[in-house]
Amino acid sequence: MTRRSGTADLPLHGGRVPAWLAQRMSRLGRVIVEAIAHEYGRDEVLRRLSHPFWFQSFGAVMGMDWHSSGITTSVLGALKRGLAPVEKELGLYVCGGRGRHSRKTPAELLRVGEVTGLDGAGLGTVSRLVAKVDSAAVQDGFELYLHGFVLSASGAWTVVQQGMDTSRREARRYHWLSEHVQSFVDGPHAAIDGKPAPSAIVNLADRRAAGSRSSQVALVQRGPDWLVSAVAKLRSPKIEPAPVQPLLPHLALPAHHDVKASDIVLRRLHQSLTAAADRGPQDFEELLLVPGVGARTVEALAMVAEVIHGAPYRFSDPARFSLAHGGKDGHPYPVPLAVYDQTLRTLRHAVDRAKLGNSDKLAALQRLDAQARSLEHATGPTFDEHVSRERARSREYGGRSV
Repeated sequence: MTRRSGTADLPLHGGRVPAWLAQRMSRLGRVIVEAIAHEYGRDEVLRRLSHPFWFQSFGAVMGMDWHSSGITTSVLGALKRGLAPVEKELGLYVCGGRGRHSRKTPAELLRVGEVTGLDGAGLGTVSRLVAKVDSAAVQDGFELYLHGFVLSASGAWTVVQQGMDTSRREARRYHWLSEHVQSFVDGPHAAIDGKPAPSAIVNLADRRAAGSRSSQVALVQRGPDWLVSAVAKLRSPKIEPAPVQPLLPHLALPAHHDVKASDIVLRRLHQSLTAAADRGPQDFEELLLVPGVGARTVEALAMVAEVIHGAPYRFSDPARFSLAHGGKDGHPYPVPLAVYDQTLRTLRHAVDRAKLGNSDKLAALQRLDAQARSLEHATGPTFDEHVSRERARSREYGGRSV
């Protein structure tokens, strides 16, 4: 059955991603997706995108503001641009987007249907229905403005939507995954991200609202005259308390831009840094073979490797992944372009070799991630010491921010 995997608070941010970062995000997003598809299959890419914690970590490792609602727009935009040249080869297609681009989704799905043989018209109906559920059936005060539809040539799909509440300066992200959907109106979400509204939320897509949905259909079938008469007879109806829902994982993304020590699991940071120091020298020749790559790039690769191979529980602190390539707003430090570009070249080299049947470089990345997870008692610098070191060397790494 469909499962709701958690919630998160997303501060609502405006603005645009600068070209120097947007281009790199498209390239890094593409090569990470290619690596995941090569190792675990293309449908696993859809499962990852439907996981709210992984999605936020994915955006953070690409240099976006780690806590911002803008991660949703920028990640989907980067994937749409980055995967377009290889969509047929990879069998993954990204449709929709923000604002007017979201309204083009059905037409884009028709195009994909012509290429793949899938029922493009049927997928367009799914797209419209998903949007209607989150805009009409779930009335939580957030107005939808983004609709991303990602599907594979097998017909599997994931939808990521986002709504905003401008009065509260907050956003809510909704995740759907086709392999779990048995009904579009009976508990269909893989996850809903966002801060609970202070007022009552009407969720007609909850399975406990089945009776309400049936009653509404019956009311419409009786005609307007009967409905008007029934409304006139209503007298302060007794409101029954809603049944208690089980606790779900909750990702709290604060409003502050700077990354604080409390936003990350320091033990996991130490694991990545220690693994980079231990495995880096052993795997330099096998993994890298790129002139100019140093220990700092291996640290970034350790976090990228975790995005590719990491276990779900390790994404509970997405702020940690901003330590790989910084953030465009300068937090935790400016984006180190030299490191970012070396990461891109190294991953591109590894994935291209894997396509030719030689997976030694991707295997080295997997060993790097496995090494990090095995270092449960690793120690290292404090968070503040690590950030201070990176800021001090920012100019050396070509640090840049908005």
